[in-house]
Amino acid sequence: MTNTLRLLDPNRSHGSTTRLRAARSCTAAIALLSTLLAACGVVPGQHMETPPSLPVSSTPDGAVQSAEQVPIQPIDLNLIKQLQNGQGQMQIANQLDLFAKPGPYKLGPGDVLQITVWDHPELAAALGQQVATNKTSDPTQGFVVDGQGNLDFPYMSHAIHAAGKTVEQVQREVRSDLAKQFREPQVTVRVASYRSAQVYVDGEVRAPGGQSINDIPMTLTEAINRSGGFTGNADRAHLTLTRNGTSYPIDLTQMIAMGKNPSDIMLQPGDMLRVSTRDTNTAYVMGEVNKPIAAIPNSDGRLTLADALSQAGFINQGTADPRQLYVIREEKGKPLVYHLDSRSPVSMLLANQFDLQPKDVVYVDNGPLVRFNRVLSLLLPAINAGLTAAIVTK
Repeated sequence: MTNTLRLLDPNRSHGSTTRLRAARSCTAAIALLSTLLAACGVVPGQHMETPPSLPVSSTPDGAVQSAEQVPIQPIDLNLIKQLQNGQGQMQIANQLDLFAKPGPYKLGPGDVLQITVWDHPELAAALGQQVATNKTSDPTQGFVVDGQGNLDFPYMSHAIHAAGKTVEQVQREVRSDLAKQFREPQVTVRVASYRSAQVYVDGEVRAPGGQSINDIPMTLTEAINRSGGFTGNADRAHLTLTRNGTSYPIDLTQMIAMGKNPSDIMLQPGDMLRVSTRDTNTAYVMGEVNKPIAAIPNSDGRLTLADALSQAGFINQGTADPRQLYVIREEKGKPLVYHLDSRSPVSMLLANQFDLQPKDVVYVDNGPLVRFNRVLSLLLPAINAGLTAAIVTK
């Protein structure tokens, strides 16, 4: 009877089919909406969590450790003052061992001396032995302080120990010893060639290499000047002085800003000074900027957050969320995250005072609508393919 009624009432059959299709369409729409909502939680690309957390790790025994939350510090005037004061105190503390007063030159093995005894022709020919030197300006003859630090001279009763003494001290000892042979001898002693002590200057200077220490105090500025000065790619904020196995960072820009004279840093024999290149001290700018880039410090070695954004073409006004600008920094093996709300142009004043450090990461997050559009761009091809298949099936 049921089959007969369906055959006699075609409108009823057609209505059931229409309702069935409508139900299926509603179900498909709900499934599509659910898919879109679920996909919004898995946005393609990078996105900054608030607050961010370190990846979950496991211990050697297999136990899972909970994620460690990374605090976010807002960039404001108090933070900038705190960071600047901390950096200044750290730099001065590292350089306390380097500040010293210049003293007289102390002789050492290898130095060549010229000794003149006036009004004694018999000693005029005592010019000393021939000395092989690498510099054309060095004299070819003189009296060499030997490897034990001793010095010999004709008519002296014994060799004198010259190493560690000043030229004036050696001159008095030579005159006192020659007074046993001559009456009131007039003796002049001068260094003809400084060969006992050197410092080495490397990196971004025009003439890297060894520099001999002489009677002119070997200060930091003197060593750089003798090496021809800085090159155009030198980073004046990142110099490293290595002494007795210890490295001391030197920031010339900050020293001058704090009223400290770089000439007060005295170099010692065996010191090595390295001038870093700006290309190795970059900060990375990524995210929603017009041109992701490795930002290079200025000629003074300073790189602010505003400088880095300027090199990256500033934030992308169409895709960026100006409220979500972050600086990620590693300190003592742990990440530090700083946040700046850059919606107002006034915030660029703070960015111009926030100094970046080498290997910092500047990240500009994207907006919610941009993330949603990116999800749609991934799902629409699959949806179109499904609709096309359904039409073909019909």
